Amino acid sequence: MGIADDAVEIRAQGWRTLAALHGMIEVELERALTAEVGLSVVEYTVLDALNRQDGWHMRMQQLARAAALSPSATTRLVNRLEDRGLLTRILCMDDRRGIYTELTAAGQELHDRARPVHDATLERVLAEAADQPELAPMVDALHREPVTAS
Repeated sequence: MGIADDAVEIRAQGWRTLAALHGMIEVELERALTAEVGLSVVEYTVLDALNRQDGWHMRMQQLARAAALSPSATTRLVNRLEDRGLLTRILCMDDRRGIYTELTAAGQELHDRARPVHDATLERVLAEAADQPELAPMVDALHREPVTAS
């Protein structure tokens, strides 16, 4: 195995470690959010993205990027959340083809109940992962302060 092969293997191992950590987090968040507030992880992600808009709305394509979904999957998800009264769509006045999405009061209330569940579960899973030697470096990296460009 040459130097280039070693570099590829190191990146592949890093990717496998990241995927393992992500899988652990996803499973536990799904379980906790579903059991305690009746939301899936992706539903929470959408409510959280809209909540971070601080009273504003998002275009559907922005929401798709925030939730890492395809446009069609985002539309289906928004339909389900709209049917539950958690968000609403608004036509863009400047571009009638543009559709915005925003939280309703019920969506905001559910997000407010779900956030502590999400945050506590994430904290617990990261603490458990930090005790596993193969995952500890990834957890440490998550806890580091971001490096800013000067």
